[in-house]
Amino acid sequence: MNSADESGAADHAGAEVVVALTGGAKEDAHAVFGALRTAYICDRAPNDLPQDVPGVRSTVWIATFDATEVRHDPAATRLTAPVMATLQGGYTAVEHVRKALASAFTVRVVGKASGDQEEEIQVRLENR
Repeated sequence: MNSADESGAADHAGAEVVVALTGGAKEDAHAVFGALRTAYICDRAPNDLPQDVPGVRSTVWIATFDATEVRHDPAATRLTAPVMATLQGGYTAVEHVRKALASAFTVRVVGKASGDQEEEIQVRLENR
């Protein structure tokens, strides 16, 4: 692999944001991931619907989005209840995904952890 290929791979990796959703119904997870799919390429197919897991444990739904470029801004989307989301990735990519979510939901930042090249933010998503 030449240095140009390595640089492109590093740039692409910095554009990926892992989105983890908790505290909501599978329909809400599908709504959030659907809104983000409007804006970005996702590692999951559109027909890969979140599923409930039997038992008493909390369920976490995870998808990775490529925030290299926005395809379309998501439209306002309805949730049945607030959803907690954790966004993890490069600073610029996380900010892009947060802004895309703000097109569809009210976004309240409730926590943040920063590193040298990545950050993690926790947000509460609510209906607009």
